[in-house]
Amino acid sequence: MSPAVVPPVGERIRQARLERGTSLRALAREVGVSASLVSQIETGKSQPSVSTLYAITTALGISVESLFDAPASSPVVGAGTPGTVPHALAAFSADPGRRIGPLVGERRREALELDSGVVWERLGRVPGVDVDFLLVTYRPGGSSSGSGGLMRHPGTEYGYLTSGELVLTLGFDEYTVRPGDAVCFESTTPHRYRNDGEVPAVGVWFVSGGVQ
Repeated sequence: MSPAVVPPVGERIRQARLERGTSLRALAREVGVSASLVSQIETGKSQPSVSTLYAITTALGISVESLFDAPASSPVVGAGTPGTVPHALAAFSADPGRRIGPLVGERRREALELDSGVVWERLGRVPGVDVDFLLVTYRPGGSSSGSGGLMRHPGTEYGYLTSGELVLTLGFDEYTVRPGDAVCFESTTPHRYRNDGEVPAVGVWFVSGGVQ
């Protein structure tokens, strides 16, 4: 895996929070986490888990997709420096209407490194279409929730596992997802993914109809 960009997720969250006029403590209360954790996420000292990230974006009324786009004030330096945008991508990163594709090579994928051993890589984007199109990796021991709790968020979720195994908790049921298996469900159903295996679990995920 060789992501092209690691965007400043915390900076984007802080920007959205301030635009909404929400205090740090108020956001923390709405999400159900400590103000200290929100502060650490905004300053880049900590990365959110999948469940916390969805809770924050839902509370702020923004899409997960928007977190991949760095604001215009972000530093512009050479490729490969964490938290920065290469010169070649800088002009597009500040443009919410930019298209990703039609072809996205492996080395051009943008990635979000999340807490609890999860990585999201952006596979493409068509402006105006409410979709998260991602290559998702759960490292051994990785989970969508660091606390073990279930998450729920707007949208409909589709996933196809290409390697490794995942355990999906969906409501009161639990499923083992193996290579070649696919899942689909309303994302408002409480759910959690975890990798109990010794190798990474990798798959393609498609979430439509989330927060715009």
